[in-house]
Amino acid sequence: MKTLKGQCRCRAVTYEVADDFAYAVNCHCSNCRRTTGSAFKPLAGIPSEKIRIADGAESVMIYGDEAAPYIHCGICGSLLYAIVKGGTYAHVTMGTLVDTPGIRPTHHVFVASKAEWYEITDDLPQYAESD
Repeated sequence: MKTLKGQCRCRAVTYEVADDFAYAVNCHCSNCRRTTGSAFKPLAGIPSEKIRIADGAESVMIYGDEAAPYIHCGICGSLLYAIVKGGTYAHVTMGTLVDTPGIRPTHHVFVASKAEWYEITDDLPQYAESD
């Protein structure tokens, strides 16, 4: 199993994740848009035991509660991943991956709340909410 490296913008925090993602989507919900400052967030889901902070743990900032923490760099603020589904999965922000994952987003979710100024131009399936 190949291990991928990811890191924040300032490179203070590095994580490692198995290239064994269960799914990947483009999320257009307002929370993902606000968190990333972008039209949508490409994310890849993986069991949470397959990701770990490799370097810079002292710079990690955890936002949210224990049930659904968002892992950020405390220096530059980059969102690296979120722990979801009761702690069982991590949603990796694909833009923070240094290495190329074997998975690509297969569909768009929460399209009903997408940014009005953004037009989806690919042929991937679109779901008004979750899939």
